[in-house]
Amino acid sequence: MVVDREQRRVLVEGRDAGLAFQEFELLEFLIAHPSRAFTREQLLLSVWGKDHRVTPRTVDIHVHRLRRKLGSAIAPCLITVRRIGYMFRPLGAV
Repeated sequence: MVVDREQRRVLVEGRDAGLAFQEFELLEFLIAHPSRAFTREQLLLSVWGKDHRVTPRTVDIHVHRLRRKLGSAIAPCLITVRRIGYMFRPLGAV
């Protein structure tokens, strides 16, 4: 996976994953803090900001879409942490 921050796109196995704006923002935030779990509320505040009127379910939907778009090779890196939220664990990390 290659994250091109300048062009705001993600390449998976050489193909553009076609991420929407908030999907890219969420993935970029999680990648910037590898192996750290964030609650849905923390993600909402950090990625969407305090002025947006979204619910914690919004995070679930965006993570689901990210997993689908990133495919089976990268999707397992987006970890659901039960009773907490989500984290990004790079391939090969323990």
